[in-house]
Amino acid sequence: MRPDTTGRTTPYDEADLLRRARAVRARAHVPYSHFHVGAVVVTPTGTYEGVNVENASYRMTTCAEQTAIARMVAEGDRGPVLAVAVVGDGTDPCTPCGACRQTILEFGPDAVVYASGDGGHPLIARIGELLPHGFGPHRLAQGQR
Repeated sequence: MRPDTTGRTTPYDEADLLRRARAVRARAHVPYSHFHVGAVVVTPTGTYEGVNVENASYRMTTCAEQTAIARMVAEGDRGPVLAVAVVGDGTDPCTPCGACRQTILEFGPDAVVYASGDGGHPLIARIGELLPHGFGPHRLAQGQR
């Protein structure tokens, strides 16, 4: 356990996660946008890497965070997701898109997101800050009464 840049004690090294996400993004398949994104998802029992995979039909494109979470699930891990590091091209932080925010919320309602680009400091936020009033399993269960 070590403190992250906000002083919280975490079971992972935030700088290492961002380094890994930065390295894995080189494997992204981005023949159309040329915008590489790498992600690393952390659970209590493992870490999972992902990259964005584009398709000529943009709707079929898969985000790096989605790839990492799908890999997590395929390997039998259901979380909870503790942290997600996302690194994209450019200097500004690369935050998860709306669909990825929803998926992160589903698997890690208390997850911390570390979003970075090539320059500056990462944006650090809990998923609830990035997706306020999110619709998750707790809300869906209210329809089953």
